[in-house]
Amino acid sequence: MSNGYRTLSQHLNDLKKENFSLKLRIYFLEERIQQKYEESSEDVYRTNIELKVEVESLKQELQEKQQLLDKALTTAESLTNHNEAELQRRCQERQQEIDHMQQVLETKIQLLQEEAQLARSEAERMASLAGSHSHNSLLSLDTPMEDILDDERPHIHELSSSLLQKDKDVEV
Repeated sequence: MSNGYRTLSQHLNDLKKENFSLKLRIYFLEERIQQKYEESSEDVYRTNIELKVEVESLKQELQEKQQLLDKALTTAESLTNHNEAELQRRCQERQQEIDHMQQVLETKIQLLQEEAQLARSEAERMASLAGSHSHNSLLSLDTPMEDILDDERPHIHELSSSLLQKDKDVEV
């Protein structure tokens, strides 16, 4: 849009120069007319009228170009403001989406870490319980160690699997 503005501005400047040139020409022609007063006054008036008409025509054209230039500038400013507002709105939407996703991910990570900690604690408790059972069974020799481990093995395996899955989820 600035290229169009420059073109119109250049054209406006050219018209101003041409207008000035025409004014000088009128001035010199009038001066020459006064010097050559012997020419017919009719030709002088006709030339003068033609020049005045041309000057007025150029003034009107210049005014129209100025109005077009002003209108183009207003339109360009309006478009620029509209585009800036739209861009800012989109940026705010993206930032809100990013903030929301970050909050959701942080919440998920925290929950997974808590679940992993609970699973670790449960695994440690079960290992401790299995250790105390094995210690008690060794002392009492009433229950074979394999029976105790067989009873607790599915639960220990389930907790270990759950713990591994939670660790994988936290890493992701």
